[in-house]
Amino acid sequence: MSLNGSRGAADGPAVPMSPQELAESAVRAVAAGAGEVLVHPRTPCGRESLSPRVVGPVLEVLRGAGVGVPLSVPASIGAEPDPAERRARVGAWTVLPDRAVVHFAEPGAAALALALLERGVAVDAVVPLAGPAGPEPLERLRSWLTRLPSAGAEHVRVAADFTGAGHEGRAGPLAGLWGSAPGGVLVFGRDGASWPALRLAARCGAAARTGVGDVLHLPDGRSARSNAELVAAARQLLPREA
Repeated sequence: MSLNGSRGAADGPAVPMSPQELAESAVRAVAAGAGEVLVHPRTPCGRESLSPRVVGPVLEVLRGAGVGVPLSVPASIGAEPDPAERRARVGAWTVLPDRAVVHFAEPGAAALALALLERGVAVDAVVPLAGPAGPEPLERLRSWLTRLPSAGAEHVRVAADFTGAGHEGRAGPLAGLWGSAPGGVLVFGRDGASWPALRLAARCGAAARTGVGDVLHLPDGRSARSNAELVAAARQLLPREA
């Protein structure tokens, strides 16, 4: 479940902002059936950050509130543009998430993912199924996985981003990912691609993701009032994951 994503206060009251709001939203979403929580840590001024002084306290607030499911954070350009600095930030974390999201369309993804695995953090390797990068991110991921020991590769899950792909309702693009995913496949889409992607995941037996970080509307078009409401709607489509 994507707790906040790149959303802000202007996106509406469903988006949790403060650490306390993040914790309360996560607790309710887990109670509604969310099996994981992805949170974008931010500075007090709202900027995404990989600093241990930002990441650690957010994780501690969520865990202190009783969020017992795996916690993920994104390690991307949005938080730190420089690839070397991203690795340095990850190396300085004093409180570790269970998983981290690495975008293989971004430079330095393989080295960053390896640094995370070496710290004991599992990786969601995002590959976009549309956009200017074309098939290169998936090929880069496949090449990197072949060089990893099997014990490490098992902690890498392929996260298929269907946003803008135009084929969210067809299983064909997803079928080609299974052989590249020793740690499984997670399917998600943003905004208009979100619910079609979840329906596809339900048909294919893949894990899936929802939350206000991905979509602000329910399947019937109504505005979602909370992450918990989105998770409950997703559970109707995908009983095991949300």
